[in-house]
Amino acid sequence: MSAGAAAGRDPLWVIVPAYQEEARIGDTLTALARQHDRDFTLLVVDNGSTDRTADLARAFAASAPFPVQVLVEPEKGVGCAVDTGFRHAVARGARLLARTDADCVPQPTWTAAARIALTETPGLVCGRILARRDEHGPLGRAGFRLLVATAAAFGRIRPAHHRRHGFLAPYRMHAGNNMAVTAELYLAVGGMPRRPSPTDRAFLNRVRRRTTAITRCRAMVVHNSTRRLTAYGVLTTARWYLDRGSGRHSTDPR
Repeated sequence: MSAGAAAGRDPLWVIVPAYQEEARIGDTLTALARQHDRDFTLLVVDNGSTDRTADLARAFAASAPFPVQVLVEPEKGVGCAVDTGFRHAVARGARLLARTDADCVPQPTWTAAARIALTETPGLVCGRILARRDEHGPLGRAGFRLLVATAAAFGRIRPAHHRRHGFLAPYRMHAGNNMAVTAELYLAVGGMPRRPSPTDRAFLNRVRRRTTAITRCRAMVVHNSTRRLTAYGVLTTARWYLDRGSGRHSTDPR
């Protein structure tokens, strides 16, 4: 049991789905070790990697400043890894769930902001994503901000997202690599769809049909990989964020 749980705080688990991320997961783990609020359990869900992703997570566990578990989910797909991880955490007492990805770098205040946001407004919390500074220069990061803003605007005007389709809350772009949710709500909506992609948007719409308790927390900041820009180019990346697929490219830009 964590110190916070013993003191009466709701147990927080951080879930990190990972696939073939040996080159980047070290940055993610280091960023989590630098959190101001380290009263959480980390669960890395390896999605059948053939590289050293899981080994690096297990090695990190030996000296981590919080409990670390590594779980293998052989069924491919980020939705499968996330759902398996969240349900594993809930079954072991998690009341608050936060997720980032194994190519992302959360700011040091990330877990603290997630806990405060979920405590003040139990439900789903959407954080803010910025481009990693080590992958592109100022122009690339500016392009990423534009793509995210365009996708968010598209989501708000997209007819399928209008309230007439049974949604209780307006559309708010939800980045799966920077989210937090109560265990109660996660189970109530049936969890993260395991497929088809994009599962994050489908999960958001499940929540929108259940509750209006969807908030945006600007203090929850994660620096997101922009390698899709390199792999796809700007136009195809825009298609991806606008839910138009990846064209002739693989859906996995590794």
